[in-house]
Parts: sequence; structure tokens; C-alpha cells
Amino acid sequence: QVQLTESGGGFMQAGGSLRLSCAASGRTFSATAMAWFRQTPTLEREYVAHIRWISGNTFYADSVKGRFTISRDRTKNTVDLQMNILRPTDTAVYYCAAATEFAARDAGKYSYWGQGTQVTVSS
Repeated sequence: QVQLTESGGGFMQAGGSLRLSCAASGRTFSATAMAWFRQTPTLEREYVAHIRWISGNTFYADSVKGRFTISRDRTKNTVDLQMNILRPTDTAVYYCAAATEFAARDAGKYSYWGQGTQVTVSS
């Protein structure tokens, strides 16, 4: 029904910035919220941020608050994650997710997932 495609991952030195993008496509797209999660090298699945589709209200994990910014374009059906002041602990595979029901930090509430994009932060 909905396909999510992430892009923008790569390698960055600590203190640098990266911008991730997630594009939604398909016949029907009616998300109530979109989010970013990440899976660390230790295989921990962590909530990063989410945004309410209509209102644009944003929410963040404590570990990224003040450094990351999530945004969305309702016309283009895209969600971005601006990541600043990157740390080696930000190294992970980042996943975009979309929900068609009430959702916040719970991964189980998200119906659609991208395939992930690798972010590696050195030093």
C-alpha cells in the first residue's frame, strides 16, 4: 500500500552533520505520524523522533534532543531528519516509519517501514 525509501546516510566525522530523507509512495498515503528509529551496532532498536502529520508537532528521544530536527513536507509526502553535532554513538542503521493510527514512540504502532540507511560517525 505504501512504500518508504530512505536516503542520505553515509560517513561523517564527529561533530559533523547529515540529513536523512524518507519518501513515501504508493496509491494511498494517509499517515497520522511518521518517525525515525535506529538500530545500533549492538542491535538495540531505539526510537529517535516522530512528527504528527497534520499538526507538524515534533517529539524527540532525549539522546538526540537539541541536535536532531525532524520535519515533513505534506505536499511531497517526505520526512527529513537533520542530524547535527553527530557523535560516534549515533552510528546506526536509520529506519523511516509511517503510522495510519495513533502512534508515538512504539514501533509496533507503525505499519510501514523503509529498508534503512547506514549512518557511520567516526571518532
